Amino acid sequence: MTAQVPLGDPSDPIEEQRAQSSQTRRATVPAMEDLLYLRHDVLDHGFVRVVDYMGDDAAIVQAARVSYGAGTKKARDDSGLIRYLMRHWHSTPFEMCEIKLHVKLPVFVARQWIRHRTANVNEYSARYSILDREFYIPAPEHLAAQSTTNNQGRGDTLDGEEAARVLDLLRDDATRSYDHYEEMLSQDGQRGLARELARMNLPANIYTQWYWKTDLHNLFHFLRLRADAHAQYEIRTYADTICGIVAQWVPAAYAAFEDYRMNGASLSGPALDCLRRMLAGEQVTKDDSGMSAGEWREFEALIRAKGQEG
Repeated sequence: MTAQVPLGDPSDPIEEQRAQSSQTRRATVPAMEDLLYLRHDVLDHGFVRVVDYMGDDAAIVQAARVSYGAGTKKARDDSGLIRYLMRHWHSTPFEMCEIKLHVKLPVFVARQWIRHRTANVNEYSARYSILDREFYIPAPEHLAAQSTTNNQGRGDTLDGEEAARVLDLLRDDATRSYDHYEEMLSQDGQRGLARELARMNLPANIYTQWYWKTDLHNLFHFLRLRADAHAQYEIRTYADTICGIVAQWVPAAYAAFEDYRMNGASLSGPALDCLRRMLAGEQVTKDDSGMSAGEWREFEALIRAKGQEG
C-alpha cells in the first residue's frame, strides 16, 4: 500500500473538511474515519483519496439476513455468512456498501478505468478549466518493449540508450504539446482559442481528476481485473492502493474476496473433468483433454502441471 500523505496546508479546503467532525447514528468504521480525505500517492503525480463511504461488513450481513430470514444468524457467524455469499456469487448484499473516491490519474489510465461502467463519475472539465502542467513519465524500470506473445502486454524492459531516448521523447512531446496548449489559450492581444478546442492538443499522459462512486460488488469486479498481475502496471498501482483501503473498510468481505476471487480459479467443464481424472491417477494430455491448445496451456499454468510429474 502506498504512503498516506495529508495535504498539510490548513487553508486547503480538504484539510479544513478533514479537521471537522460530526455525530451520526449511521454505521461507521473507525479505520475509514481515519482515512477520510487522506491522500494516497500513486505514480508520479497521482493520488487516491476517500471522500465518503456507506456501510460496513455488518451492512452486508444485515442485507443478506433480510433476504434469507432470521434463521441464518443461528447457522453462521457474520464472517462465515459473508464467505458463503462470496463463494456462491450472491451480489446484492455487497451492493449495500458504497464508496466515493477522489482520484487523480493520467488520461490514458482514465480511459481504461472508464470501461467499468457500473459507477458514477464526475471528471474535471477541460472545457471550463485549464489543466495543470503535469504528465505521467514512467520510471525507467517500467519502460518495456511490446510483448511477442501478448498483444496487450509488455515484454523485456528497455535499458541504456534506448530507455533514455524514449524518456526524452515522452518529456519533450508532453512539454511541447502543453506549450502549444498555453499558446492557443493566450489572451495577450488576441481572443485565444476556446478551451474545449485547445484541449484536443494535449497528450494522453496528462493528468486529470474525477470523483468515482461505486458499490462494493462492482468495486470487487474492478479490483479482480485491475489488481491482477496481468493488468497494466499503471492502473494496477491504483487498484493495489484501493485494495489497501477496502481491506480496512470491510475486512471480512475483503478476506473472502481475496480467497474466492483474487486467489481462486474458475474451471470449465472439460478442465474440471481433467482434474478429476488426474486425481484418480490417470495420465491426461492435451490430445485427450477435450480442450483447445490455448485452454490446455492455461490449465497447465493453473495447476503447474504437477499432476503429470513423477
